[in-house]
Amino acid sequence: MKSLESESILEKLREICLSMPEAIEHIDGFGHNTFKINGKSFVISGESENGFSLSFKSDRETQEILLQKEHFYKTPYIGQHGWVSIQNPVEEDWEELKDLLQEAYLRAAPKRLVKEWNELHKR
Repeated sequence: MKSLESESILEKLREICLSMPEAIEHIDGFGHNTFKINGKSFVISGESENGFSLSFKSDRETQEILLQKEHFYKTPYIGQHGWVSIQNPVEEDWEELKDLLQEAYLRAAPKRLVKEWNELHKR
């Protein structure tokens, strides 16, 4: 059973991830909420005895920058592919996280959706 705090974080995560074109939420075999685009994961979240964790797809350069910050860490098992995690994100983390989650989406999205996104957001 998820804690009230975890449910609140998950709702915020859903709001961001599912606002992106064609993104879907999937519960994987481990019970993790996984957000995908075109069959590719871009965000994975779950709860453990340490609380709520959120992992997202990144590139190595961004990963290195984030790992210099106290609250980010390399995602176990998939960190060598650029994935980064944060444990129990707090309110002040969400502005940065929103940008990072959008970048994760764009890394996994097909070119046509990246083009649409960039046109809509004037990138």
